Amino acid sequence: MMTVSRTPLRVSFFGGGTDYPEYFARARGAVLGMAIDQYVYVAALRLTNILDYRYRISYSKMEQVRELDAIEHPVVREAIRHYGYGSPLDISIMADLPARSGLGSSSSFTVGFVNLLFELLGRGATKMDLAREAVHVERGLLGENCGVQDQHHAAFGGLNRFDFEGNRTRISPIQMTAECQAALTSSLFLVYTGMTRFASATLDEQMAKTKSGASDKDLTHLLALVDQAQTVLEGTEPGALLREFGAMLHEGWETKKRLSSKVSSPQIDALYDKARAAGALGGKLCGAGAGGFLLMLVPPDLQAGFRLRMAEHSLIPVGLDTLGATILRG
Repeated sequence: MMTVSRTPLRVSFFGGGTDYPEYFARARGAVLGMAIDQYVYVAALRLTNILDYRYRISYSKMEQVRELDAIEHPVVREAIRHYGYGSPLDISIMADLPARSGLGSSSSFTVGFVNLLFELLGRGATKMDLAREAVHVERGLLGENCGVQDQHHAAFGGLNRFDFEGNRTRISPIQMTAECQAALTSSLFLVYTGMTRFASATLDEQMAKTKSGASDKDLTHLLALVDQAQTVLEGTEPGALLREFGAMLHEGWETKKRLSSKVSSPQIDALYDKARAAGALGGKLCGAGAGGFLLMLVPPDLQAGFRLRMAEHSLIPVGLDTLGATILRG
């Protein structure tokens, strides 16, 4: 029988950069964002021992190997080793949107693959367990230069605030009215820049400035925006929410660009300016920077003109996922 995990991608609104242990080990970190209705799927089928290979892994390439050490996909190899799953597997990895595009796909995959292995092993896990195990795989086993918000958004789903203080993580679901939530989620668009990138490759300068304290002023401002955004989102007037939230996204983007010279580029800046001129109230580049998707907030009454002026670009409406990491049954 085939086992399938489904894990959402995410958009981060505010606080990115404060979710690195290198920062919140000495200061408070917090992020606010949401899981979206675009997903990473991992399917696994147990194999018999009569085949001439033990592992078959299908993603952007195909691997068919006899030994665990021969698997090139680092998360697959090290997670199987770490959790001690011993049976042969055929693994297929699929996603609604391209990898390396700033939507947390690497961490969504890791959460989903850990969830899948736990299901195969008959091992129970909470959403927090999945997030923490994925952080351990990425940072502990693989030494990845990554933050910890993506794993939590992927595991929990929903529209949440996460606070990080030392070894403690606190989740606070954003308390929105149905009318305000509908206004927000019907006003978000992803705009594809046409460029993909490895997040870890864009982070060297940012991490050096974080460790030295050179970015503390900007990170403190991004942290303050988390508090302000929560207040705005938990208001009661949809029109005011969109105006204020759009302005805050723009303010946060201008701050984020100061974290590293690699966050943006002239091409990305030009696309962002075009989207704002077409009707977006504000936005930001998703993820670490240097490529992927822009997230833009466009009120419903401006969307017809926005679509017309941005017709040559790929536009993807963003919806809210509420389930988080899930094993599909049916």
